[in-house]
Amino acid sequence: MILVSGEALIDLFIGAPGAASFPAEAIAGGSPFNVAIGIGRLGRPAAFLSTLSDDVFGSFLAEKLAESGVSSAYIQRLPNVTTLSVVATSPSGQPQYSFYAPDSADRALTPEALPAELPADVNAIAAGSYALGVEPIASAIETLLRREAGARVISLDPNVRPRVVGDLNAYRERFERLLAYADIVKASDEDIELLYRTHDLASAARPWLRRGPKLVIITRGEKGLLAAFGDKVLERPAPKIDVIDTVGAGDTFHAGLLAWLDANTLLIPEKVAGLSETQVTAALDFAAAAAAIVCTRRGANPPSWSEVEHFMATRT
Repeated sequence: MILVSGEALIDLFIGAPGAASFPAEAIAGGSPFNVAIGIGRLGRPAAFLSTLSDDVFGSFLAEKLAESGVSSAYIQRLPNVTTLSVVATSPSGQPQYSFYAPDSADRALTPEALPAELPADVNAIAAGSYALGVEPIASAIETLLRREAGARVISLDPNVRPRVVGDLNAYRERFERLLAYADIVKASDEDIELLYRTHDLASAARPWLRRGPKLVIITRGEKGLLAAFGDKVLERPAPKIDVIDTVGAGDTFHAGLLAWLDANTLLIPEKVAGLSETQVTAALDFAAAAAAIVCTRRGANPPSWSEVEHFMATRT
């Protein structure tokens, strides 16, 4: 089972203003939440470790997890409100986010509320996004990863959100500390630019490998993927598609990567450390196909395994 920890929120998509109001649509979201949904949709065992509000939004998020087969065994319900993320997309489909609700439920997980131990069937933990930079959940996740490192695959996605985490220097310091516990890191070119103010992606991937991870992947949108592992740097193209928007694409890639590794019995620390170029290529191509499908839909709406297989088959 893959345990995903981090924020769950409501994405409020807004259109162009009309005479009296903005047209809007509320969709379940949050980067780690999307990863958990994506893994569940792909048919792999998943659970979500976080705190949800006990209001209508929290119930909506819990229902979406259940619909995708994601276990709620590690979810706590609290009276805090749910974060609202207002999303406006550019003509190219790139999202712009504004976040509302400090002291909200998605950041309320404390180290003391962590499960005392995890069952043996939890073989991997995925975490990321602004939950790594807001308290108390950031300390809870760090405590969990420190405790479980080496026993289970740890996969991180910084998915940097400057408007939420505030001090990027402090966020970068914590993220780099977490690298010592990680086996896999998935980041975007935008994450690298925000954290290090550089367009030289390989110069960021290599130091990350030296800090502990065995596989570092950087997504570059339509420019494709870059993966560093061992002494290799591998590039793969992105599928050609008509983009509706890119919301949830990186999260779905992360879910697809972990799901493929899990389905092929490779989501074990020692096996991640020994991945071959053929295995990494297959994992990247599957994850990229899953992400591409999401980009042809509005919002984070991850595909099933059969949908990804069909997508890949029609492009060979």
